Amino acid sequence: MKKKIALSLIIGTMVLSSLGSANVLAEDLYFVTGGPMGTYYAIGGAMEQVLNPLLNESNLILESSGASRANLEMIEEGDAQLATVQNDVMFYAYSGTSLFEGEDPFKNFSSAAGLYDETIQIITCDENIRSVADLAGKTVSVGDEGSGVEFNTKQILESYGLSFDDINVVNASFGDSASALEEGEIDAAFIVAGFPTTACEELADSKKISLVQLDEEHIADLQSKYDFYTETVIPGGTYTGVDGETATVSVRAALVVSNEVSEDTVYELLKALFDNKDALAEKNAKFENLNVEDAVMGMSVPLHAGAKKFYEEQGITID
Repeated sequence: MKKKIALSLIIGTMVLSSLGSANVLAEDLYFVTGGPMGTYYAIGGAMEQVLNPLLNESNLILESSGASRANLEMIEEGDAQLATVQNDVMFYAYSGTSLFEGEDPFKNFSSAAGLYDETIQIITCDENIRSVADLAGKTVSVGDEGSGVEFNTKQILESYGLSFDDINVVNASFGDSASALEEGEIDAAFIVAGFPTTACEELADSKKISLVQLDEEHIADLQSKYDFYTETVIPGGTYTGVDGETATVSVRAALVVSNEVSEDTVYELLKALFDNKDALAEKNAKFENLNVEDAVMGMSVPLHAGAKKFYEEQGITID
């Protein structure tokens, strides 16, 4: 009887081993993104579907959340290991500034990859507003109160010598901003999102809009103060009736990871991410913009050791 029990234990161990390390040894990464209807959640879902069958060191478990700030708080508290965030918001958390003013800096996370641009789009239906300077005295939507959009707006106004005291501030979502522009209730709105943005497309289809351009001098000034901004051109034809190119800046949707995640796990995750860009793009068009050469642009928080190893193997210089 004892021999039979011992044999059964040996066989059971062999069966477990045959299941493969991908399932037995995988490190579960709770991956917080955004609301179920948002872009962050959608790109997280694409990553979960495409990458999980390919990973040996980790297993992505997707969760919806309150987006950037909430995601960083969850990583800091140990409730999540991976997140999508705006790169400016992660800088504020890391430095204890702006959105995180008065709080202890968050130090339990590192950057992993920039995924795609979230572009500063200044929308107006007033043909007399051609520059940020022209917003003085106007009624302007600056995003939800306390949002990353609000801080982007403050920084851009500041570069033109303006502040919130120089405009009539309205806090509103993108959809509400578009409705207010259509009804003539506001003069301009700051929208920070990948373009084309649905709210802006719908507005442009019903009313003549313009995009306010940033000039090279002020873009350079912004970048000298805030290294998370990247220069961006919105192509002509992105929105109905806006035929010319528009120079502006972007923040980036970024992937961040808890410092508790191993170097090997992060390295394998990034390798799978970039090696399978085409399969990811079939699930979500945002991945068409994924580029290993641009992945460290605007990353103002130190890279995870696993990310640093991956990019150096790609011949990318890490500052």
